Amino acid sequence: MIEGGSLVRATLSIWWVATGGRGFVIPFIIRRLVQFIPTILLSSFLIFIVISLAPGDFLSTAKLNPNISPEIIAQQRENLGLDKPVLIQYFLWMKNIILHADFGISFAYTQPVWNVMIPRIINSLWLVLFITILYYGMAVPLGVFGAVRQNSFADKAINVVMYFLLGFPSFFLALLAIFFILQLRFKYHWQIPLGGMTSDNFVNMSFWQRVGDVAKHLIIPAFIVAIHSVATLSRVIRGQMLEVLHSDYIRTARAKGVTEHTAIWKHTFKNGILPFVANIGGELPALIGGAGFVEVVFAYPGITPMLLDALNSKDLYLIAGFNLMTTILLIIGNILADILLVAVDPRVRLE
Repeated sequence: MIEGGSLVRATLSIWWVATGGRGFVIPFIIRRLVQFIPTILLSSFLIFIVISLAPGDFLSTAKLNPNISPEIIAQQRENLGLDKPVLIQYFLWMKNIILHADFGISFAYTQPVWNVMIPRIINSLWLVLFITILYYGMAVPLGVFGAVRQNSFADKAINVVMYFLLGFPSFFLALLAIFFILQLRFKYHWQIPLGGMTSDNFVNMSFWQRVGDVAKHLIIPAFIVAIHSVATLSRVIRGQMLEVLHSDYIRTARAKGVTEHTAIWKHTFKNGILPFVANIGGELPALIGGAGFVEVVFAYPGITPMLLDALNSKDLYLIAGFNLMTTILLIIGNILADILLVAVDPRVRLE
């Protein structure tokens, strides 16, 4: 049995070999996390203050109910902590997060925000995972093909389709997809899932049947968001690849007898994707945001529907918790982007 210290040393050794000894990842991650502490504190403060400045609060609707006395509302306000000044509410909230990882109690669900929030975040991350696989799985080959076969008939046809897709927002494509799915259901009796994340008999399925059922519900909304994003990324990859393909060192490599496959994928593609690796930190929150409209259209139990309900009911701690988690995801994404950039670009160090 491997001891904990040996396992850590083995993991770090594997990382050192994988990156060619170009940096030490653990001190780098610690430094970046320390640097991001002011960002988290400032963003959480602004989020909490902006939400609190909105007119009304969670009990505003109750005030309009003649059956609820002002004494009961005052008691509820005290129980929820809404009778305290905004700054005091914020500092108490942050103290509970730092000391106990407690994001507060959701007013609407009367449950800890963490328990309400995490299942929805996991659901959205599953959708984003599908989107990311389809997104890069389509955009990269199309971009490379457009660069290698520049101005060919196929390249021009792909350009027309991509520019056409850019003119439609993702929620409109989702509505078109629902229309065609309904047509297939009525005319050909195809059992294509139209909404939600699971079927009604999900609890009675075996493990692999559940995996397949979730995948069937995910594939259509994921494809809609991915195909809309591919229109942008494939064109940018095409431009980056063309710029690198016409550079001097690629002509020199070809003159030395390097095969076309090596020139394209090892030299051109590896250098052409560096800007995307550097910017991948913003992709996770961006993809979650892009999936939001589709989650609403397809009644998918993700972040956006619950966040809209929280905004409607002015559920302070649930809204603030979601936004704080989005900030944390952005920070994690940036750290991963820096680490991936080291693995791709030998000129970059983690020092």
